[in-house]
This record gives sequence, structure tokens and C-alpha cells, in this order.
Amino acid sequence: MQIHDKYSSAITTQSYQPKTTIDGVEFLPLSWSADDGGNFSELWRLSNGVVRGTKTPFEAKQISLSILLPGVIKAFHLHYRQDDLWYVPPTERLLVNLVDLRQDSPTLDARMRFVLGGSKSIMVRIPTGVAHGVANLYERDMMMIYATSEQFDPQQPDENRLPWDHFGTDIWELTKG
Repeated sequence: MQIHDKYSSAITTQSYQPKTTIDGVEFLPLSWSADDGGNFSELWRLSNGVVRGTKTPFEAKQISLSILLPGVIKAFHLHYRQDDLWYVPPTERLLVNLVDLRQDSPTLDARMRFVLGGSKSIMVRIPTGVAHGVANLYERDMMMIYATSEQFDPQQPDENRLPWDHFGTDIWELTKG
């Protein structure tokens, strides 16, 4: 079969290769139960503040809730002393971008782009030194619950910023097609 020249140059093939990963980023699938009364998902089981189920021990020192308004991009920031554990409920949907900035990392400069929530109950661990951001590209408020391995200290904040578009603006766009 021959495709007309005016269309053939625009045709691409979607990649089905494994996605890029970043050393230390963990995805932790969680149960999501439903019955006639609603839904339930267990987020964290703790033993003396240590979250069970992670490959590397994660001691939760603060748990927070963030509500993102429609069209908001919160990016990019990274921590020198803190790991994050992010959870977006399955009823919500947020676009996440990660970039490995760690000098000695085997995945230096690797990028990951994925959706949290979106009918899945999954938590992601973001290690120290990995720049991260999140966007609400939808038309209603979305929520994220997250734990951090350090408590926020306004006198010495471990909130280090890069511009939201430092890695390009297209990474914050919905995939079309």
C-alpha cells in the first residue's frame, strides 16, 4: 500500500520501548478497593515513622496535602537533604516530570514523565537531587498527598528552584494524538 506524499512525511510510529528510569525513583503500587459504599486505599504503614514497602528505608517526618488549581505548574524544585513520597488519589490526575541532577548518578540527566492518579493507586518516591514538578492540566482542582523525610524549616528551607520551563515547555503539555 502506498500513502500519499502529502501525508507520509507526517506519519510517526509510537514507541513501545521501556520508559527511561531514574536511579532511586520507586513506584509503589497500592491496593484500591471498591464496594457499594465507596473506595478505600491504604497509603502508608509505618513502623516507628519508617514507611514499610520501600526498597530503601524512608522515615516520614512530615505529611502534607496540596491542592493544585486548574492550569497550575509547580516546578521545578529539588532537595539536598530530603526525599519525597508522592500520592495522587485515583480520582485525581496530575502530570509529573522528574530530571536526575545528581553528579555521580548512573542516570544523570535522565528524565521521567508520567501521570499520578488517573484511576491508579500508586505512590512514587523521589530521591534527593532529582528535580521534580507537577502540573494540573485539567479543569478542576486536583489534590496530592505527600510525605517528606525531613520537616520543613523556614529558617533553612531545602527548597531549591529551577524555572518551570528549564527543560522546555513541551514537557508540560498533554500528549495529543
